[in-house]
Amino acid sequence: MDANFADWMAICELKARYCRLMDTKDWAGWADVFTEDVVMDGSQCGGRVTQGRDAVVAYVRSCIEGAITAHQVHNPEMVFDADGLGAEVIWALNDRVRMGADRDLAAHPGHNGYGHYFERYRRCDDGKWRIARQVLRYLHMDVMGA
Repeated sequence: MDANFADWMAICELKARYCRLMDTKDWAGWADVFTEDVVMDGSQCGGRVTQGRDAVVAYVRSCIEGAITAHQVHNPEMVFDADGLGAEVIWALNDRVRMGADRDLAAHPGHNGYGHYFERYRRCDDGKWRIARQVLRYLHMDVMGA
């Protein structure tokens, strides 16, 4: 198997786990998809910039712990670094989020979002790929009940 194809598949499987583990609220498993120094930037869609694996997990957990979510990503555009230790990936995204009773449902009952993840992946010392940087940009959002 071509090394780039094996890496391509590993990154695709990692992103699939990212979605499944977040949607099932497996926070310990979800934490393992990130580098320790990950930077997550949701500032362009009403969130904030968060740095560090523990802080990212805590922040996202606080936002969607009581929500029912379904994240799907498609059509990865992947470019590997020449040394094979990093990759830039853009994922088409569709997410459905129905907020839980723990949130102000009048302000935001939930949404169907369409956009992209812009991500940096790094091959770590244990040989696993992990997300080192993520920027979320929505193109369109249908607010539930609107």
